[in-house]
Amino acid sequence: MVPPVSLLNHFMISLLIPDDNFSIPEGEEDLAKAIQMVQEQATDTQILEQKTVLSSKHAVPEAIEDFLCNFLIKMGMTRTLDCFQSEWYELLQKGVTELRDVGNVPDVYSQNMLLENENKNLKKELKHCKQAADKAREDLLKTQKERDFHRMHHKRTVQEKNKLINDLKGLKLHYASYEPTIRVLHEKHHTLLKQKMLTSLERDKAVGQIYGLQETLKHMEIGHSSHAPEIRVAPNCEKENAPEGPTQKGLREAREQNKRKTKMKVNKKDSEFPTDMQPNPNLSLCKENICPAKFDYKLNNILRLHELPVSCIVVHPHKDILVSCGEDRVWKVVGLPRGNVLLTGLGHTDWLSDCCFHPSGNKLATASGDTTVKLWDLFKGTCISTFEGHTHAVWSCTWHSCGDFVASSSLDTTSKIWDVNSERCRYTLYGHTDSVNSIEFFPYSNILLTGSADKTLSVWDARTGKCEQSLYGHMHSINDATFTPRGHMIASCDACGVTKLWDFRKLLPIVSIDVGPSPGNEVNFNSSGRVLAQASGNGVIHLLDLKSGHIHKLMGHESEAHTVVFSHDGETLFSGGSDGTVRMWS
Repeated sequence: MVPPVSLLNHFMISLLIPDDNFSIPEGEEDLAKAIQMVQEQATDTQILEQKTVLSSKHAVPEAIEDFLCNFLIKMGMTRTLDCFQSEWYELLQKGVTELRDVGNVPDVYSQNMLLENENKNLKKELKHCKQAADKAREDLLKTQKERDFHRMHHKRTVQEKNKLINDLKGLKLHYASYEPTIRVLHEKHHTLLKQKMLTSLERDKAVGQIYGLQETLKHMEIGHSSHAPEIRVAPNCEKENAPEGPTQKGLREAREQNKRKTKMKVNKKDSEFPTDMQPNPNLSLCKENICPAKFDYKLNNILRLHELPVSCIVVHPHKDILVSCGEDRVWKVVGLPRGNVLLTGLGHTDWLSDCCFHPSGNKLATASGDTTVKLWDLFKGTCISTFEGHTHAVWSCTWHSCGDFVASSSLDTTSKIWDVNSERCRYTLYGHTDSVNSIEFFPYSNILLTGSADKTLSVWDARTGKCEQSLYGHMHSINDATFTPRGHMIASCDACGVTKLWDFRKLLPIVSIDVGPSPGNEVNFNSSGRVLAQASGNGVIHLLDLKSGHIHKLMGHESEAHTVVFSHDGETLFSGGSDGTVRMWS
């Protein structure tokens, strides 16, 4: 019978020595060598066991009582722990020897607990890693989508750039092909101008000869002369003592008549700009206290005056009448408050854009799309002057307070100052880079204000025609600009519905009010200067209280509102729309 220790040793040897290593080489079946090999391997195994045992001495096994205490503390069973410790130490004091032989907790339990804790920690880490992986996956997908979008955008931009480059090359070639033609056309134009001048000279010469021949025939019929004297055509001048024939006489009379006409025109002297202006009467009137601001306007009457949109309404400075202009080429004088038409004016060949009363109220200036400005006598209803000089439609016109000058603004980016007495253009104002949509004289002064589609306001000296200051701030085309009656403030509106107030003394913006996106077509103050009315493209009339900043709305137009103006007492408001009607609010 094999001793148990020997069996254990053989079992350990079988575990530690693999079968592959424990093999006898072929050709060496010697028993002694085999026994020696087995003994050597057993010796090696014992050495390994000794080393293992020595290394395991450092790990101190946990006692049973410590294990139980730690378990109870971990589970939170404090009362059970107290009972256990009291009974355990009581038995130890009694000297019970069996308790000391209980021993230690096997290593397997400790390792299981360690492995369980480690497993829990690993699960937590795994959960965090999964969350981080999901987030990274989402970020990756998002980044890939953004990359694809930017890649497509870049490709499209490159394609557009290449297309624009090709178009630019084509335009350059096209322009280069037209340059010789343009050059030839310029030369032909100059040649034709020269021919036109020569033809006009020959025509004048022929007209003079025909006039002389007609006079000769008259003399022959009457019998004053039996035969016509010899006609000599001298290039420079006739001899002093030579007889003058009818042709020469006719030419001389025509020249004298032309000289008289020219002299009459020259004798019409230019008007002088006033140097000592009368003070603005509105400066001494505190109308805010006399006439409190009114905002509760109600639609009172609708006057159907025009077949096409109403472009302008102005109130007479002294009488209860107003004038409305329309795109049907007609202006009408309307009596208030009945709204009966007193006078109708016809003469322009295109739509009317603006009108303005003479300070005395007996004349009217109108601006039109036919590039002209006309002055009308309101007593006779006839046109007394026509100013021609603009190359495109005229948008606005205004009278100087002295009544001797009219200023106009046009689509051709210029403004002009016309002398009413000499009937000529005194100054052309250059400076804007786009259409000049509005023009107005500062009350009782020689200062002009213009508003342009180039988003700027400009202040001009009418005596010199020079721009003194430009105001920047609007982001869109300026449709209208006006002064307060006292002249200390400017209001302007643009094509996006933004209205700005400016301090005219400091030439700085005060406030900006956005009632868009519909365009603001016109702005006007009431006589007190406290209320500002704006006609909007959506048909709403906005009333701004300059003291409180509140905005009131008047709803009544069925379509776009083009113009708005207050009566002198501020009790009535007039507005014109694109449906050809004038609406009275009171």
